[in-house]
Amino acid sequence: MSNDEKRFSRRDFLKTTGVATGGILGGSLLGGFIGYNFDQSPPATEPETAEHGEEASGGDNHHTGYMFFTKHSDRETIEAAMERIFPEDDLGPGAAALGAAYFLDGQLAGDYGSNTKEYMQGPFYEGSATQGYQSRLNRREYFTLGILKLNEVANEEFDADFRALEPEQMDEILTLFQEGDVDMGVPAHTATAPEFFGLLRTATLEGVYSDPIYRGNRGMEGWKMKNFPGHQMAYIEQIDDGEFHEIDPQSVAAGH
Repeated sequence: MSNDEKRFSRRDFLKTTGVATGGILGGSLLGGFIGYNFDQSPPATEPETAEHGEEASGGDNHHTGYMFFTKHSDRETIEAAMERIFPEDDLGPGAAALGAAYFLDGQLAGDYGSNTKEYMQGPFYEGSATQGYQSRLNRREYFTLGILKLNEVANEEFDADFRALEPEQMDEILTLFQEGDVDMGVPAHTATAPEFFGLLRTATLEGVYSDPIYRGNRGMEGWKMKNFPGHQMAYIEQIDDGEFHEIDPQSVAAGH
């Protein structure tokens, strides 16, 4: 990542983008690998007590623990990676404080993580950019592999797990993934580093800007940074008076 790219602030990002989205290309797979049982569901364990300790407010729906990232090291790795993609700055909080990892955790624990509503039976070939998700890995498996490789590459480059690196070192590792300079340990048509980075980036932005009922966008601070009003029931009191109104954001949960 060049110095110019590092100087591109989130303020510039927010000025030049409207809706936060990310692209995902496709891949395919061989069955299980590295000793991991990819047919298993997330472990049925009691959620651990949240370490952040924030009270839910403003329509937030942050539970007291993780449902998929039950390993402390895994969630610290994801939180650190998301924070580098959307870091805290003078404009507002970053992905960690906004609960983006909680958002992803909930998604991976549900239908999104197991690709329940997608055809996953094959045949498996490398798809085009317009064909959407193509891998035989479901997203739980993709993120499990991605976390493993983040730590593996971090140890190769800096002799420490990803979550223990300095921010600049984390950026170097994530850039290697983004540019495809990481061997994922499986055939290229199975899973690629840029695809994993795309999944991670998309999940980060969705966690920052989603409705708080999905456990991200804590305190609706993501919306506040873009002056997005959220889910208002109506604008009938403001629409005809010709004035500009700054409206406090509202979660869809406020209507229930």
